[in-house]
Amino acid sequence: MRVLLAFDKFKDSLSAPAACAAAAQALRAAQPGWTLDLCPLADGGEGFCEILTAATGGELKNYSVTGPRGGKTVAAIGLVSLAKIPPAARDFLRISDLKSRNSDAPDHIAIIEMAAASGLALLPPEFRDPWQTTTVGTGELIRAATEAGAAAILLGVGGSATHDLGLGALASLGLEFLSAHGEPIAPPIPARWTALDRIAGGIALSLPPIHIACDVTNPLLGPRGAAATYGPQKGLRPEDFARLDHASARLAMMLGAHCGQPDALMDVPGTGAAGGISFGLMAATGANLLPGFDLVSAWLDLEARLAAADLVITGEGRFDDSSLQGKGPGAVAARGLALGKKVHVFAGLATAAHPPANLAVHSITPAGVPLEQALGQAAQFLAASVRAAF
Repeated sequence: MRVLLAFDKFKDSLSAPAACAAAAQALRAAQPGWTLDLCPLADGGEGFCEILTAATGGELKNYSVTGPRGGKTVAAIGLVSLAKIPPAARDFLRISDLKSRNSDAPDHIAIIEMAAASGLALLPPEFRDPWQTTTVGTGELIRAATEAGAAAILLGVGGSATHDLGLGALASLGLEFLSAHGEPIAPPIPARWTALDRIAGGIALSLPPIHIACDVTNPLLGPRGAAATYGPQKGLRPEDFARLDHASARLAMMLGAHCGQPDALMDVPGTGAAGGISFGLMAATGANLLPGFDLVSAWLDLEARLAAADLVITGEGRFDDSSLQGKGPGAVAARGLALGKKVHVFAGLATAAHPPANLAVHSITPAGVPLEQALGQAAQFLAASVRAAF
């Protein structure tokens, strides 16, 4: 029996590699004769850089960068040889175009995970406040990747703590944000936007192409925009939604005018991702959006690994009806079922009301266990649930 273990993270509890490892340990004890293929998943948030770099035999390099509320944090950049990227993923990244334009172009791509520098998980709950957080550290990683000679940059933008339209990142790359008196607004966090009167300067170095892995389809503004949709999880109070949205519109128009971009860019699906950093990087650097899960699937050669499996085991922290809408473990489960495989989903909390008929869904948390305990013992609960099932 060949088994594909393709877990996503259990948020605030288990990373995707740790979930795969816990399930694998339980399976080896229960079925020692089975062959296991561990394939941790990534969605652009925590684990994105590590998982994609490890899958292609790349190198992780650590950098000290600015955290979401100042201070320093250590974040890694993954450097991966172009030759080791699977062909389908190379097509997403237009690598053949890079090499055809310049045969002497650098031979590696840089992978950056926004969550490692500007992520929500870096802050305790009492310090989560989108008025006060910055993407300066993400910009510092982009600068470092550029200075390392990357042919292109792949940026995962999940799990951010910010709503600064990427202005902090752009400040790291050379743009200046000034008051009416010409004083620098640094960092240009939303709490200081009322004093921000104009933008000057430009990108101070020659950036490689930037690709943003993003499955979010929200525009920048409005009822489906960044503030309304993602502000609450970052600490935004309901009474502040309209104020932050209005302030974002003003700064977005200012940035668009400075960079020669139309206001319509704010309406492009995906510009509301990660507090608008997609908008900022698209406006100022010409970054482009890529479908995150499709890219990761191609990078991990997921289709071939599903086809080779007799049994597919996947899961994440919460598996609900939204999980069945085409991303992450839900997409793995749907594709496995379409190939006629046996598929099991293990989740900390499973609430999907209408799972597919042949999908086995397991909630790993015993009844009555408090959330804090469930998060702390997720590995044990996952292993126990897998042993019981097999």
